[in-house]
Amino acid sequence: MSLRLHVVNLWLRLMVKPALARMNRPEAVRKRFERDAARLFRPPEGAHFVDDLIRRPGPPREVGMIEALWASCGRPDRRKVILYFHGGAYLAGSIKTHRHLAAALAGAAGVRTILPNYRLAPENPFPAAIDDALSSYRHLLEAGYDPSEIALAGDSAGGGLAFGLLQALGPAGLPQPAAVVGFSPWVDMTGTAESLRRNAARDVMLPVRRIEDVMGYYAGATDRADPRLSPARAEWVDPPPALIMASRSEILVDDARNLSDALRRAGGSVQLELWRRVPHAWPVLYGRLPEADRAIAHAGAFLARHLVTQLRR
Repeated sequence: MSLRLHVVNLWLRLMVKPALARMNRPEAVRKRFERDAARLFRPPEGAHFVDDLIRRPGPPREVGMIEALWASCGRPDRRKVILYFHGGAYLAGSIKTHRHLAAALAGAAGVRTILPNYRLAPENPFPAAIDDALSSYRHLLEAGYDPSEIALAGDSAGGGLAFGLLQALGPAGLPQPAAVVGFSPWVDMTGTAESLRRNAARDVMLPVRRIEDVMGYYAGATDRADPRLSPARAEWVDPPPALIMASRSEILVDDARNLSDALRRAGGSVQLELWRRVPHAWPVLYGRLPEADRAIAHAGAFLARHLVTQLRR
């Protein structure tokens, strides 16, 4: 355990966790996240960013555009891409809060990352985020990427969105990507995971008493066991290789365990890593925490192994 990790955990427990427990308005959570990210996070040296727009399908009057950001670091293989979904409990987070992580992961994998600003709850409850994730995936296919050249990744709610997107691809008639990475993925909205109670005091960041409120904002009246909301409880069919990282002390650790078990039952290749003493979704602290830097490097190597360039005619 690094000295920086000790300091970060203390700051999260004394400052962030109580603040999140008190915040009753999603707007306040968003403002704090954006403010903290602007103050704390910096892209890696050599990072490069390009804005993009992703079209949502629908009748002309209903069509909207999703803001997106392409991130890279160094000289990437432009034929391969990571579709990354930011965390923030489906209520907060954006291109701005996660651009540094997207660039770092792109650099570690030697590819480019695209980071969409999917719609947030409660203004846009389920399935708005999943619909935007599908639009983002279609955007890559229409741009000429082969599924074997696309990987999915995300942290916290973004990790849940990545695995929820996998559940939505089959019904949408779309092929599966090469691999998926989840950092502390939130993949069970039924509220029945034992770690919600077992780790309530140990988790240095997430106040468990707010979980039900947040689930209500996003899920609304939808059945919480819907596989796009709770991929950990889904019946999987031939899932792609997955790397799942979580903290042993966070309240969502059983989400990671149960998802890994479900994927393995379906014959999936799963790498589950449970880290000690790190906070929830710690890779977002890239550049500030040695443990975050190591996690990004490891995830990048995993993605690089599974992204395969297709021979073109």
